[in-house]
Order: sequence, then C-alpha cells, then structure tokens
Amino acid sequence: MTGSDRVDEEKRATLRRFAAVGAVSPIATFSDTASADTGESDARDAIAGYLSTTPGAHFSKIRDDLQLGTGETQHHLRRLEELGAVESYADGEYKRFVPTGRFDEFEKNALGYLRRGTPRGMLVELLANPDASASDLAEALEVSPPTVSKYAGKLEEAGLLSREDGYAVERPETLLLLLVRYADSFGERTTSLAREADDLIRYDRN
Repeated sequence: MTGSDRVDEEKRATLRRFAAVGAVSPIATFSDTASADTGESDARDAIAGYLSTTPGAHFSKIRDDLQLGTGETQHHLRRLEELGAVESYADGEYKRFVPTGRFDEFEKNALGYLRRGTPRGMLVELLANPDASASDLAEALEVSPPTVSKYAGKLEEAGLLSREDGYAVERPETLLLLLVRYADSFGERTTSLAREADDLIRYDRN
C-alpha cells in the first residue's frame, strides 16, 4: 500500500466513524439522491456527526480533523446551513458551527471560549477549585500571570467570569454541563473534571 493509499484509507475510516454518529444524531442524514450517487453523503453525514460531538468547532478544525479539502468542507457546511441543520456564528477571527437550535447565545459564546486552551483551562480549574487565585491559575496552567489576567478580562467581557471579588464563574452549572457532555472533545483535564461532576454541581434550593 502506497503512502497515498494509506492517507485515503485513513480519511475514509475517519469519515465512516463520524458518519455513523451523524446517522443517528438529531441532524442526521441530509444527503439527497445526487449526493448519495456521488458519495457526498458520507462527508456530509460525517460533518453532522462531528458537530454533534464537537459543537463550536471552527472551520479549519472541522476540515483538518475530518481530513477534507477546503472547498469540500465549504460546500458541505454551506449545504448543511441551507438545509437548516447547522448554524454558524462569528467568534472573533473564527467562524464556528453548531447544530441548529441546540444552544442559546450564552452557550454558543461559552463553546467558543471552551474551544480555546487557556480560557478553557481557567474555567475548568475554577469549577474544580472556586477559590483559586490568579497565581493559582497561572501555576496550574503553566502560563504567566499576565496571560491569566488577559484572558480573565476577555472571559469577563464575554459574561463567563466575574472579577468583583476574586474570580467566579458565571452560570457554572451550564458550563459544567457543556464540559461534561462534550468532555471527550475537550481533552484529558476536562475528562477528569467530568468524573467529579456530581460533587461539583450546586443546586439552587431557594
């Protein structure tokens, strides 16, 4: 098997894996007769499946993780938006995609920051350790205090963090739910947090 054959087989395996998810997801099977005849349905269902498990992914990540071409990815995302299965939104320099109607504005905003390593790390640490200080966060994430301060400002502006009295996560149950539900797409630290979720949820008993 040549190197090109191996790459093609890896791509097909990746598409089949996510297409299987897409086939049973709420945004499943958007292929028409023409796309089925040309094999487009596998790629389209794969994108649907991928976004079911990785909502908030930006264009380049979808393309690269599914090993698709730029034009191919643009074509299928545009078609999924036309069909009302997927919606996109601007997040700074990124265009992010989620299944249509599944997330409110706060959640879509949150997903954008949870897809960024340092902001996600800060939120995860604060959910696990609500009393963590800026220096605690810097040490845990192995970044500089100015980096923590910069992202804290961005998170506060986005409505995800309060800095009135130390650092406090806004709507922590919502953020925790997103992190737990999509833990596999967020990395090892989030997976660890998901295992502790039952102990971290705070219920409003008023």
